[in-house]
Amino acid sequence: MTTATETVLAGLDDLRADLEDLYRHLHAHPELSHAEHETADLVADRLSDLGFEVHTGIGGTGVVGLLRNGEGPAVLLRADMDALPVREETGLEHASRVTVSIDGTETPVMHACGHDVHVTSLVGAATLLAGARQAWRGTLVAIFQPAEEAGDGARTMVDDGLAELVGPVDVALAQHVLAFPSGQVRTRSGAVLSAADSLRITVHGRGAHGSMPQAAVDPVVLAAMIVIHLQTVVSREIAPTVPAVLTVGSIRAGSKSNVIGDHAVLEVNVRTYDEQTRATVLAAIRRIVIAECQAAGSEKDPEFEPYDEFPPTVNDPDVTERVVSAFADTFGDDAGELDLQSASEDFSDLPTALAIPYTYWGIGGIDPEQYRTAEAAGRVSQDIPTNHSPHFAPVIQPTLDTGVRALVAAAMAWLARD
Repeated sequence: MTTATETVLAGLDDLRADLEDLYRHLHAHPELSHAEHETADLVADRLSDLGFEVHTGIGGTGVVGLLRNGEGPAVLLRADMDALPVREETGLEHASRVTVSIDGTETPVMHACGHDVHVTSLVGAATLLAGARQAWRGTLVAIFQPAEEAGDGARTMVDDGLAELVGPVDVALAQHVLAFPSGQVRTRSGAVLSAADSLRITVHGRGAHGSMPQAAVDPVVLAAMIVIHLQTVVSREIAPTVPAVLTVGSIRAGSKSNVIGDHAVLEVNVRTYDEQTRATVLAAIRRIVIAECQAAGSEKDPEFEPYDEFPPTVNDPDVTERVVSAFADTFGDDAGELDLQSASEDFSDLPTALAIPYTYWGIGGIDPEQYRTAEAAGRVSQDIPTNHSPHFAPVIQPTLDTGVRALVAAAMAWLARD
């Protein structure tokens, strides 16, 4: 007996070539955060042709498509659209050669995180569901979100009235292509992606001649002491069983070897998986920085500037259980458990604002044979490009098929008539 999900997926063979062409086009024409104009226009036209009620310009460049198919649950599927300021080095025929001017500097742009896979997969899932309405009932909410890489794309859509636009929704679902074998789909219950918090911290000293340190409060030494002391936060204030990362990624101070400057700027990044740990680490950073400034005799309080804040992604257990069952039926042994990820993204801002449960999963994008060879040699980290690498290039198939099938299978866990 053919299931409702199989009925929807029956059209994938006829759609495959079109989706592959769409993917190559998107990959060759990437757009940075909040500038996804061509991508937004393209998906809006596709949704309109499929009979969706289409809303554009949500949160700047976001697109929302609503396909109402009788009484039933409302399921939200989300894809992010933006690319990164990275020069592509994949050597592909459809490699990006796009550059944009940023502050007068020509900057290369690349889909180094795989958002072109996400857009193509959601277009494919929307197309198949629109073409097999006899197999499901309810409302499909397709969201093409801008500016995930900036960490504020979901919030801008929410602030622009997303909740009023889409109405009541029952569940939100999203996926990401990752550096494991293509053809596989993996998810997990509970924490899956970390929260991310970046801080720009300015500490103040007193400038002087390099030969007269007694007349100075040296901000370089102050910054160095802060860096050393911050290394004890995770190792001494967080339980060994609780994952957390604290990185000082940048220090800027001084202008010349014989000049003691008057300030230093540190940029700190924190990754945590729950709000208690997040609050503990951020509070410890402030406490340590303030104390070191006081100990050094700094004459001005330090300044803390938060930026690039991403929420944690914590999968709802009940929603995840239902999706895991759907994946088992659709993918068999190619469905598995996703490892806890230290990366971050802003998808969860959407279901949080809509007050609905959600789950988020990964699909593989690496050629299986290439991955097996690297794994056998113990060189996965060295030989397999990860997201944000200039060499990251998911194999087109079976990656796209997997992305489309995963979205359809997950959505049909709520929408299927059977």
